[in-house]
Amino acid sequence: MFAILHTLGMFVADLFKSRTRLEAENLFLRHQLTIALRQAPPRLRLRGSDRALLVGMTRLWPSLLGMAQVIQPETILRWHRAGFKAFWRWKSRNRVGRPKIDRGLRDVIERMSKENPLWGASRIHGELLTLGFEVAQSTVSKYMMRPPKPPSQTWKTFLRDHASCSANARERRVACFLRQIRAQEPERRCSP
Repeated sequence: MFAILHTLGMFVADLFKSRTRLEAENLFLRHQLTIALRQAPPRLRLRGSDRALLVGMTRLWPSLLGMAQVIQPETILRWHRAGFKAFWRWKSRNRVGRPKIDRGLRDVIERMSKENPLWGASRIHGELLTLGFEVAQSTVSKYMMRPPKPPSQTWKTFLRDHASCSANARERRVACFLRQIRAQEPERRCSP
C-alpha cells in the first residue's frame, strides 16, 4: 500500500518538474532497471500491490504496455483478465438457485413427518400453509424424514439362497433336452 501511495506522490511531484529533468530521471531509472535485470533471478516475485499498480497504470496509459521490462506485456494482460474474472465472480456470488429456507421451518417439517408417518408431502404442505408458512411441496418432500430402508442382501446371500433353484432349473433343462433328442431318434431310424 505504501508503494502505491509513494508512486502517486511521485506522479504529482513530476507534474511540477521540467521536461529535461524528467527525461534525465527517466534515463537514470532505465539504466538502474537494466542493471537490476542483469542481476535478477530468472523469476521475480511480485506482490499483489505491485500487480495492481502495473495493471492500473497500463489501463490508464495503454502505451506503457510496450515499455514493460520487468514482466512481459502478456502477463499484465493476464493479470487484468484474472482481476476482471475475480470481480465478476465476487459480484455474482450466492445469487443462484432457490433461497434457503429457515432452519426452524426445516425442523417443523422433520417433526411433522416423524410424528405422522402416514402423511405425505402434500398433506404436510397443506398443514404448513394453514399455519402460515409459504413453502413449496417439493421443498417439503426434500426435508421430510424418510423411514430407514431395511438393509438389502448381498450378492453372496442371493446366490446362496438361489443356488438350489438354479441347479434344479439346469437339471430340468438338460432332462428336457434329452427327452427331445430321444423323441426324434425313432424318426431318424425310419427315414432312409
